[in-house]
Amino acid sequence: MPSPEDTTEKPRLWVVSEVYYPEETSTGYYLTAIAEGLADRFDVKVICGQPNYSKRGMRAPKRESHQGTEIFRAAGTRFDKNVMLFRLVNMLTLGASVFFLALRRFRRGDSVMVVTTPPSMPFIIAVAALIRGATYVLLIHDSYPEILVAVKKMRRNSLETRTIDYFNRWLFKHSRKIIVVGRDMAELVSKKAAGLDIAVVVIPNWAEIQDVTPIPREETSLIKDLGLEDKLVILHAGNIGHPTDVETVVECFKLLHGDERFHFIFLGSGVKRPLLERIVQEKRHDCLTLLESRPRSEQAKFLNACDVGLISLVDGMTGAAMPSKTYNLMAAGKPLLAMTDPDSELALVIDEDRIGWHIRPGDPQALKNVLEKVFESRGALPEMGRRARSAAVSKYSLDIALEHYAAELR
Repeated sequence: MPSPEDTTEKPRLWVVSEVYYPEETSTGYYLTAIAEGLADRFDVKVICGQPNYSKRGMRAPKRESHQGTEIFRAAGTRFDKNVMLFRLVNMLTLGASVFFLALRRFRRGDSVMVVTTPPSMPFIIAVAALIRGATYVLLIHDSYPEILVAVKKMRRNSLETRTIDYFNRWLFKHSRKIIVVGRDMAELVSKKAAGLDIAVVVIPNWAEIQDVTPIPREETSLIKDLGLEDKLVILHAGNIGHPTDVETVVECFKLLHGDERFHFIFLGSGVKRPLLERIVQEKRHDCLTLLESRPRSEQAKFLNACDVGLISLVDGMTGAAMPSKTYNLMAAGKPLLAMTDPDSELALVIDEDRIGWHIRPGDPQALKNVLEKVFESRGALPEMGRRARSAAVSKYSLDIALEHYAAELR
């Protein structure tokens, strides 16, 4: 005879994200893991677009079941996202397709979780959910307009930023709950939602602690292949985009000219990669190696190919985003060197677990000074790395995150 749990219909949960399986980019990876991880407690259905990032060019089924979830893929153009006009066209065509798909599929009483990437997606889903009598929860990975102000695409207190804030309040007002990935973001969103009586909940992203484990530095093939056995290696792995403070690192290279103790590895792609490519091409500094992006499955290999993990953010990013690369560097047992505002979530994590250093962005001399400090205290790096790994396991695991998501979405 079936138990009551067997006969109870699971609540329906829609997860909406532009990027989803088989994509392996950050947002796609995290939303896929959340949806699949909740499939035993919810009837999980997904609305997403066709692959256009790490799996660009692949045509996935319009509808399929995968790992307990049912996936509906909306049509849309897939022009080169690195061209701003094409990116906007992609956003508009996908947005229209997602909207009509959501109108057809949402039902009264359904719960919807939508991620704020791209920034138009939550508004589209909010309207569809309200029309169909569903409720929606916002998952904020990137906070707008703050991130646009930080990267100098908008001015603070301009008409454009005030307009975005106005519409954000409408979005917040009708949401059931807001989930953010950092305490600094929770403080920012709570101020923006003041008076709306909306719960703001912090659920950090997580480390892939099963797949990314510490490997002795001397055993990594990348260190050997590059001949860096006798260097203090600083690794930046991931997107080299607008929020990345590449400029300060480049200026620091000038201060380190002729100093053979340090070597930087930048692994990844993004709009600021050409700044580093010019340095390599012109052979102005010999303390930099620039590598192409590598598959997520190889993270354990390249994240261990360093002494310290570098996370470099431009000024003004407090509350706007929390770099997810932080957690896998911790899983690899690496101390962190961060360029970030002192009250950011990133700085809080580093200080709480005593796993590295952070300085304000935009100060190449401060970066040089902290590198000197790292070199002088390199004997303490292994213990820092052990603390980083311990924190990743005990505080930032997928299982812990899923328990929080299940509780908040129930």
